[in-house]
Amino acid sequence: MDKSKRPFIKSKRSFRRRLPPIQSGDRIDYRNMSLISRFISEQGKILSRRVNRLTLKQQRLITIAIKQARILSLLPFLNNEKQFERTESTTRAASFRTKNK
Repeated sequence: MDKSKRPFIKSKRSFRRRLPPIQSGDRIDYRNMSLISRFISEQGKILSRRVNRLTLKQQRLITIAIKQARILSLLPFLNNEKQFERTESTTRAASFRTKNK
């Protein structure tokens, strides 16, 4: 089949290259909370390299900095605020039901 008669032609899409999350001037340190907090999920977990778009060396340094900050209690090991709110609302609902009966 001739190339000009192919039914499916790939279109050339332009893509915008994403900026790196860590600039060259940023120091990866356990005291730099504004930088570290970008790489932690809402539950307090360290996000993966694919999600962060970091190099292997940067991801290792970020992981070490997060662990140091946790040990020095600058960061919590777990973020259980949502679970606490959920249990609090269920106890309110249970006490509300008993009062109405």
